[in-house]
Amino acid sequence: MNDLKEQIAKLDSEFQGIKEFFDMESKKNEMMKLEGASTDPNLWNDQDNAKKVLRELSELKDDISEMEEIESDLSTLVSLSNESGVTEDFAPEVGKLEARIGKLKIASLFTGKFDTKNAIVSLHAGQGGTEAMDWTSMLFRMYTRFCERKNYRVTTLDISEGDEAGIKSVTFKIEGKYAYGNLKSEAGTHRLVRQSPFNADKLRQTSFSLVEVLPEFEEMDLPDIQIKEEDLEWSFFRSSGKGGQNVQKVSTAVRLKHIPTGIVVSAQTERFQEQNRKYALEHLRALLWIRKQEEEKNQRASIKGEYRPASWGNQIRSYVLHPYKMVKDLRTEYEVANPDLVLDGDIDGFIEAELRNNYQ
Repeated sequence: MNDLKEQIAKLDSEFQGIKEFFDMESKKNEMMKLEGASTDPNLWNDQDNAKKVLRELSELKDDISEMEEIESDLSTLVSLSNESGVTEDFAPEVGKLEARIGKLKIASLFTGKFDTKNAIVSLHAGQGGTEAMDWTSMLFRMYTRFCERKNYRVTTLDISEGDEAGIKSVTFKIEGKYAYGNLKSEAGTHRLVRQSPFNADKLRQTSFSLVEVLPEFEEMDLPDIQIKEEDLEWSFFRSSGKGGQNVQKVSTAVRLKHIPTGIVVSAQTERFQEQNRKYALEHLRALLWIRKQEEEKNQRASIKGEYRPASWGNQIRSYVLHPYKMVKDLRTEYEVANPDLVLDGDIDGFIEAELRNNYQ
């Protein structure tokens, strides 16, 4: 009985801290502003902005509803506890409440300026030839499955298939709340050790794949980064990916070069050229932001943890399938003995460990 009362008291204390962090009053004020914007008869003149307004409004309503429900349930348990009316029969309810508050505690770790943004993720096969390309396709599946678990939407922007198997490189957009906050710590080199499925001797093989993670920006997010039309060099070509005969006959794919910096991006998976142009610009805008951070060291230090340079020397995680089974993060020492679960998208433990590591 006393243990349960202590558990309830602890949950109440944790929730009060979370409540202060989330600043319910400002959230409700923001919700009212968005509700006003959602009733504007001209809202749908700009469909992208309309979708953004409605998405943010829905997320705010969910946040406020969850906080209010937890506060109500917790208040009831605290009252019963103070009146000695709480019994072991309430243990399951306390457990459920603890899990819900635990999720809020994780959300409170998303303190980066751009953590709420969508994410643009690129995977590149490294050393290892066909093995590395197969490893890159495994990572692509892992992140896709992770997004399914989070109810995130995944849109493939550009993909280069391997000659024999797997993927040479792929860029995809992840849409959903805290998409960038969740995925930003995945940036770096991922190493796979296994018996090779591509040779008869089943030799042990080490493969590498590079993961890059960027926030998706809108023009209004980065007023200091101006993309001038005269600085852009567009070229159009037929998509090499899937999409049916129409895509093959019409040059819907785009390649964009930013002349002042030499940055080149491409997008080819959409059936309409205009949509691919939009994706290419979004990707370029994020890459220009990264370039700006690299040039402004002091500013970059002030947003510590929001971007980790993805280089071959920056190995962050090892996935060992042979001679033993283990996935280990080299930054936090967090490890899992079941690689199958991890490769099926269960990477929340790694993400949480790195969030807490950066928060300290």
